[in-house]
Amino acid sequence: MTKSSIVLSVCIALNEGDKVKCKKIINDNYPFKYKETKCRSYTKIKLTRVFIRNGFIDRYSGEKLVFPGTLMILSKELPIEFPYQKNWKMTECHIAYWHMYPTADHITPIARGGTNDEDNLVTTSMLRNSSKSNFTLEELGWKLYPQGDIKEWDGLIKWFIDYVDKHNTLLEDNYIKEWYRAAIKNL
Repeated sequence: MTKSSIVLSVCIALNEGDKVKCKKIINDNYPFKYKETKCRSYTKIKLTRVFIRNGFIDRYSGEKLVFPGTLMILSKELPIEFPYQKNWKMTECHIAYWHMYPTADHITPIARGGTNDEDNLVTTSMLRNSSKSNFTLEELGWKLYPQGDIKEWDGLIKWFIDYVDKHNTLLEDNYIKEWYRAAIKNL
C-alpha cells in the first residue's frame, strides 16, 4: 500500500464509523514509532574533529566547505563585502554562510532515535542541514558521499591558524577565539 492509499483507507473507515478498523490499518501499515530523544551536545572541539575527519567535504553533496573561523575572519576584515549577522538574518548575512559553513548533522536524526556518537555525525553545510531537518537520507532520496582527504582540502583551517597567529587581536573576538582553540586542539 502507498502512504496515500493508507490514509485513504483510514478516511473510508472513518466515514463508516469504524475507528477500530482505522487503528488496525494505521498500526499494520503506517505505525507511529515513538523514539525517546537525546540532547544534542557537541563542543567546537568535537565539531572540528568531525570536520577534519570528513575532510571539510559536505557528505550530502560532495562540495567543499570552509572552517567557520575562516568565514568569520572574512566578515571581520571585509564587513561590507562579506557581512555576518549573529542571528543569521539572510538579508544581512553573506549567503556563503549557508553554502560553505560546516555543521555536523546526525545521519539518523536525534528525533528518530539517533545518537550523538561521532559515527552518527557527518559534515554538511548549514543549507543542507536545515533542508534535511529530521528526515532520513532514504526519505529525501539523498546519499552519503565519501569523506574527503584533509591533505587535499583542509577547509582553510591552517590558513585560519596562521592568520590568527599573525593578527593576535582577532583573539579578542570570543567566536574566533573558540574556533582557534578547537583548531589548535585538533591539528
